Amino acid sequence: MATYIVGITGASGTIYGVRTLQALSRVEGASIHLVMSAQARQTLSLETNMTPADVEQLADHVHDPANLAAPLSSGSFRTDGMIVVPCSIKTASAVAYSINDNLLVRSADVCLKERRKLVMVVRETPLHVGHLRTLTQLAEMGAVILPPIPGFYSLPKTVDDIINHTVGKALDALGVPNQLFARWQGA
Repeated sequence: MATYIVGITGASGTIYGVRTLQALSRVEGASIHLVMSAQARQTLSLETNMTPADVEQLADHVHDPANLAAPLSSGSFRTDGMIVVPCSIKTASAVAYSINDNLLVRSADVCLKERRKLVMVVRETPLHVGHLRTLTQLAEMGAVILPPIPGFYSLPKTVDDIINHTVGKALDALGVPNQLFARWQGA
């Protein structure tokens, strides 16, 4: 059985987190742990017609971000990796500097220290040099930095096509097989 952590922060783009949970929930034998920040819950209500309870139903285990005693906070709790989607610059910065004041950041930090996969779908633009330095530091520490940049070679027709492309690429980076987007077959 594979165990995945999904962290959803308050950055715009909560639909990316929802779609990630939807895709992972279809993976046979997957156990999904969700940590959703308070700001993510607010952003969800601003950007979608979903409630936090709707999103929580997509996970097998839901963790309170204030609970630093949760299993996810220890390297002895085995996981196959984590996706932070969307990932705010605030969260990226906290992970880069090991400011483990909530479970979402601590879980990401554990993935890095245990050399497990950590995919961060950073949702910010434009980026100033401080952001870029933070993201460089995370990449040097082993995180995959995967901004939601759509590929247009598949000729997307809907916003869902664009969302699926990013989520599919994030799942690829985590090592999860998926068919969410049309893969390049050459010209």
